[in-house]
Amino acid sequence: MDEHTAETFVKRCVSVKFDSVGRSRSFLLPDIEFDPQLTQGDNVVVQMGDRQSYGAVVPTVPQLAQRKAPPSGSAMQVVRRATREDVLRRFRQKQRERDASRFCSLKIRERGLQMKLVRVEQVFDGSKLLFSFTAEERVDFRELVRELASEFNTRIEMRQIGSRDEAKLLGGYGTCGRPLCCTTWLQSFEPISIKMAKRQNLSLNPSRLSGACGRLKCCLRYELPNAKGEQFAGCANEASCDRAAGGCGTECGSDCGECGCRA
Repeated sequence: MDEHTAETFVKRCVSVKFDSVGRSRSFLLPDIEFDPQLTQGDNVVVQMGDRQSYGAVVPTVPQLAQRKAPPSGSAMQVVRRATREDVLRRFRQKQRERDASRFCSLKIRERGLQMKLVRVEQVFDGSKLLFSFTAEERVDFRELVRELASEFNTRIEMRQIGSRDEAKLLGGYGTCGRPLCCTTWLQSFEPISIKMAKRQNLSLNPSRLSGACGRLKCCLRYELPNAKGEQFAGCANEASCDRAAGGCGTECGSDCGECGCRA
């Protein structure tokens, strides 16, 4: 990407991150002038489909600027710079999330439910609390939901996630020393098998092949040849990528449209 493209992106888009863990997303700037101009660290309210969210502006990687830019007319837009009321609302919501996490964990223990609470999130408009949890088997949490709804007087949504999604939410570092791919750029989880390690003549030691989630590392897929037999790196979609090594960058597999990947 040339300098002109990067400059155009900066003028019409900003990258926003919603939590200390997780990847950033790009949002279109509205047809108004921000005074002063939005810079790194500024808090903003953005539109995400039919709901609004609160996040902070983060730097944009120039090499990914063009691919990350939403199309013109997209609903992914910056609504406003966060006001004092927005900041106070989000502060109170963070406190409520902590209270809900403690209360839910206590009720899980009291009821002896075989589930592990991972994270609690309140949507910015305050319409619901989202509880993400892991469990080995199906859990009957109907009575738990009733208690949570009665305690917090809002809509309750329980979401069962897998071990990979748990690692994505909590974050961490891989054995390579870098932040986990799933928390920084990976947008979907592709099937991983031990055959991928065998094809690369890697040691079949489970401790070396397992990631923070306890499952086989996603990066076992990166070095495999694509559908045309070409070697590539950093791609999350082995079956359909048409580019050779390094051709589509670190976010390949994200339906960018430049390399033929369709995650």
